[in-house]
Amino acid sequence: MLRNKSLSRWGFILASLIVISLILWNTYIFFNQLKENERTKMEIWAVAQEELAQSQDVEGSPISETALTIIRNNGTTPMILHTLKEDNYEGRNIDEKILNNEAALKRKIKQFVSEYDPLEVKYKDQVLSVIYFGNSPLINKLKYYPAALILIIFLFILAVYLFYKTSKSSEQNRLWAGMAKETAHQIGTPLSSLVGWTEILKSENVNPEYISEMEKDISRLETITDRFSKIGSVPKLEQHDLVEETKATFYYLQKRTSKLINFQLNVPETPIYVEINPQLFSWTVENLVKNGIDAMKGKGKITIAIEQNSKYAKVLISDTGKGLTKSEFKKIFTPGHTTKKRGWGLGLSLAKRIIEEYHNGKIKVLKSVVGEGTTVEISLKTES
Repeated sequence: MLRNKSLSRWGFILASLIVISLILWNTYIFFNQLKENERTKMEIWAVAQEELAQSQDVEGSPISETALTIIRNNGTTPMILHTLKEDNYEGRNIDEKILNNEAALKRKIKQFVSEYDPLEVKYKDQVLSVIYFGNSPLINKLKYYPAALILIIFLFILAVYLFYKTSKSSEQNRLWAGMAKETAHQIGTPLSSLVGWTEILKSENVNPEYISEMEKDISRLETITDRFSKIGSVPKLEQHDLVEETKATFYYLQKRTSKLINFQLNVPETPIYVEINPQLFSWTVENLVKNGIDAMKGKGKITIAIEQNSKYAKVLISDTGKGLTKSEFKKIFTPGHTTKKRGWGLGLSLAKRIIEEYHNGKIKVLKSVVGEGTTVEISLKTES
């Protein structure tokens, strides 16, 4: 199936290149034919000038009406007629200012010579004048036609690509949302059973501390189930104390993480109220902490700090892991990007979506030094 799609894609690209090549080739042929017709027209005009010169030289000879008609009817080709005897320049279909400016006149003649070889008007083997001429407006427009055509085709392909990419991304989002909701549904059944078993254990004189820890983990599973059920739908945001929500997540992770990880918390004593969804915010912090632990290979220091300015409350999560290069600062939030052998590359992309799409905040790598560690910053708007 994938092979057939790939072949179809390459077939479409090849067909597009063939069509573009044929259009450009035919345009090139058409352009050269027009130039050849332009030169033929000017050769006829030169002959008409010779006939006119001949009729003027012979006293009593009638002026050729055909020659006059040919000379008068050329209203498109720009030209400069240089009469050698009087060393005079006459122009047709060009700006009069060019004829009155010697430098501009020389530039225009040079341009005409680059486009066509000049034509000589002779009489009795004597060159009377030289005709310099260039492309007509139609040919000049046609000259830029291939570039315009390529640009149009490029924009069309870009539009198709963006539409395809957006559609694919939307389809993937629906798939992940569906899988998350189904996971939440599947977890719900054994979770209800576990709640029942804890009640039975209470009546069996089991150590209350064990039951208390089990109830905490069951509560955590309920929180995870709630998180998964919210994916794909807009969560409800309410005013909560960011300091308390961060501390709750911090202590939960600290208690359930290896003793090789040194946790440090730096938060204000006073509350900071922001509009958040506690479950999704906790999930984001958890993802960032776990990502930091993975970067440290299970041994090092995790620091969570909160800072505040006039507009934003900032949660800073730092680790002492392997660090990131500048080029990786944005890549790590891309779905599918991971440095772990068994990673899906979804944790940080999910964190970005929760903060930026659901909470209208910002998340970024604030700083990172390879071999020393990384600090990720979450910015949330505070109350006005």
